[in-house]
Amino acid sequence: MISETNAVAFRQNLGEMLNQVQYRHDSIVIKKDGKPVAALVDARLFERIRRMQARFDALSQRIEAGYAAVPEAEGLAEIDAAVAEARAGR
Repeated sequence: MISETNAVAFRQNLGEMLNQVQYRHDSIVIKKDGKPVAALVDARLFERIRRMQARFDALSQRIEAGYAAVPEAEGLAEIDAAVAEARAGR
C-alpha cells in the first residue's frame, strides 16, 4: 500500500513509518507544502529500482550508440513518423 504524509507528521512518526515500510512493505510519499518531495520504500524495492535504472541507462546508451551516425533531424523525423503510426493504429 502507498500512503502519504506531510514532512512534519513524518518527523513525528518516523519510527512507526519505518516499521510500516520494513514489516508491511508499504511505501510512504512525503509531501512538503502539498507537493511530493520524497518517498520511503523498503530496501528490496529500492534495490529493484536501482537495477532497473541501471538496465534503462545501459539500454539508452546502446540506442544512442546505434543512432550516433544518424543526423538529428532525420532521427526526429523517424520518431515523429513512428508516433503518428502508433496513434493511427489505436
